[in-house]
Amino acid sequence: MMRQYELVERVQKYKPDVNEALLNKAYVYAMQKHGQQKRASGDPYISHPLEVAAILTDMHLDESTIAVALLHDTIEDTTATRAEIDELFGEDIGALVEGLTKIKKLDLVTKKAKQAENLRKLLLAISDDVRVLLVKLADRLHNMRTLDHMSAEKRARISEETMEIYAPLAGRMGMQDMREELENLSFRHINPEAFETVTRRLEELSTRNEGLIKKIEDELGELLKVKGLTDPVVKGRQKKPYSVFKKMQSKSLSFEQLSDVWGFRIIVEDIPACYRALGIVHTRWRVVPGRFKDYISTPKQNDYQSIHTTIVGPSRQRIELQIRTRWMHEIAEYGIAAHTLYKDGTEPASDVKLSPGSNAYSWLRRTIESLAEGDNPEEFLEHTKLELFQDQVFCFTPKGQLIALPRGATPIDFAYAVHTNIGDTCVGAKINGRIMPLVTRLSNGDEVEIVRSGIQVPPAAWEEIVVTGKARSAIRRATRAAIRKQYSGLGYRILERTFERAGKSFTRDGLKPVLHRLGQKDVEDAIASVGRGELSSLDVLRAVHPDHQDERVTVKPVDQGWFNMRSAAGMVFKLPERPKDMFEEAAGPDALPIRGLSGDAQVHFSASGAVPGDRIVGIMEKDRGITIYPIQSPSLQKFDEESERWIDVRWDLDEANNTRFMARIQINALNEPGTLAEIAQAIATSDINIRGLSMGRVAADFSEFQIDVEVWDLRQLNHLLTQMRDLPTVSTVKRVFE
Repeated sequence: MMRQYELVERVQKYKPDVNEALLNKAYVYAMQKHGQQKRASGDPYISHPLEVAAILTDMHLDESTIAVALLHDTIEDTTATRAEIDELFGEDIGALVEGLTKIKKLDLVTKKAKQAENLRKLLLAISDDVRVLLVKLADRLHNMRTLDHMSAEKRARISEETMEIYAPLAGRMGMQDMREELENLSFRHINPEAFETVTRRLEELSTRNEGLIKKIEDELGELLKVKGLTDPVVKGRQKKPYSVFKKMQSKSLSFEQLSDVWGFRIIVEDIPACYRALGIVHTRWRVVPGRFKDYISTPKQNDYQSIHTTIVGPSRQRIELQIRTRWMHEIAEYGIAAHTLYKDGTEPASDVKLSPGSNAYSWLRRTIESLAEGDNPEEFLEHTKLELFQDQVFCFTPKGQLIALPRGATPIDFAYAVHTNIGDTCVGAKINGRIMPLVTRLSNGDEVEIVRSGIQVPPAAWEEIVVTGKARSAIRRATRAAIRKQYSGLGYRILERTFERAGKSFTRDGLKPVLHRLGQKDVEDAIASVGRGELSSLDVLRAVHPDHQDERVTVKPVDQGWFNMRSAAGMVFKLPERPKDMFEEAAGPDALPIRGLSGDAQVHFSASGAVPGDRIVGIMEKDRGITIYPIQSPSLQKFDEESERWIDVRWDLDEANNTRFMARIQINALNEPGTLAEIAQAIATSDINIRGLSMGRVAADFSEFQIDVEVWDLRQLNHLLTQMRDLPTVSTVKRVFE
């Protein structure tokens, strides 16, 4: 267990003017508060905060953060209070300790909605002060190192949480070494058999090639020195088990097929030396095509910079090389924590909040902004996990702005990454000057120009194309907004007509005083609820005008075919005979016009369909909008007592209409070979499409066919029925209404 003076000495190595009094006071306070508490392993509990502090000293963090590490469990597990810590150590440290206490209570592996909400709280705490994340990651790392003493169930849960959230979060913050260790420790408990197998194979490979890494290090280092580079450092290492396993899984490779188990880092003085080293290496050894990446000219979003290349190096081994400066190496190892290092005797800011100019902070800020944009926790969780896990491609706008996207991203993702409004109005894209489909997968270095339209609404199908969480949530939001607009427009017209029948006039302002009675948040919500069928227009009328009396008389349908359509001001209709003009209007001039119905329209046909020329009526149905029925439909009788749900509807088709409409016909025909073919041929000859077909036997010699056909209008349907009756195999044919 680390002694008090050892902790101070560790900090003094990188910060000579360390505030020893603060560290000593925090050490003693934590020791006293935790007292005789024990961990699951049997060790004194104080050993845990001391190890967390030690991990943070390796990152060269300031004494305030080290003090928070010492105190981070005191409020949760001892008698310490926030007020007491504020008094002894200041409000800044007290706030950090309290933030860590709240995070400790979050369960990030639970039901999806709860997990998403907890992830929100975690990221909000981090965004306020990044030291919360640094201490939390160090806390999780030590807990993972000592996880063996937990129950199997708890080990699995904590490892899953670490693999899903904390390891990728460390990677996003640029802390690659910590990410790798967290992944390996989690891998060991999540999939112990695979972990043991890969570890054993790596050990066998290391034994078989003993001395090879040292040989390559010496040969590379000597070559660089001979070519004039000053003090180059070459470090080689074997890849970690989880990294090897992940590559085997993603590439569907066996262990024997892996050719780049070793990686080497060349560390030089400055950026020009990086490119000189690259030239030296490429001149001396053969390059593996397609394995070169320059993250110095184009840094990753977490501030990572390095040149990556793969060569067939000494001993004809394929080896990966990373070439970087010393500062880049520290960024790669410590990530956001490297911003707090003391360089050239300069003093950092009074705290270690992340520089607003850093790429890692920009990603965190954008993620936090998505909290406000997300309509539900699950969408936020999906967005964040996509952002955490996916690798990147780098593309450019026509003006040269760099846009980083996940691999597999499309121009639609690119448009939303630039701005939500650009994504919503995107209709096309030019990639490197050529017009390309919006489903094209972008590659590194592509220049993308978005073609826009002011009347565009993003199709709901785009959600299946895009890969970024931001694009998906924006498309869902725009789709919901478009549907809400349709419902709102429909509801407004319904309310106008309802109020007009009652001799009143409808205004949006008139709804405001009665919203509470209707259980609605705002006027547009109330109007949209009417359009969705969730709220009756008569209920709205009675809420606005409590003294209104409905004077309409209920008329029951009678056996002779009379039908009550009470929405038409008490008029009674008889089931009509075939009209002289089959496009004669059945509804009044204030009826809703019906054109072809698109997939997103909140107007639907009944199961048996309706075609232009039918006299039609609409019925409001909850969460479906309006369902259109032919007036002959027997299903309408069940709505007879719900007059407020009836809507007058008329056809409104222009001559250029190119939409087919579904109708259902029933045919009784002889049960003999060729009957179905004969019926299908008659339908095809009439330029009619078959949408669905079912059949059954009604007698030994007869079968019944029920066919859904798509026709232009009633005239074409009647012509088909006439043709069917003329077929020698057909006994009866009729149209079916449901």
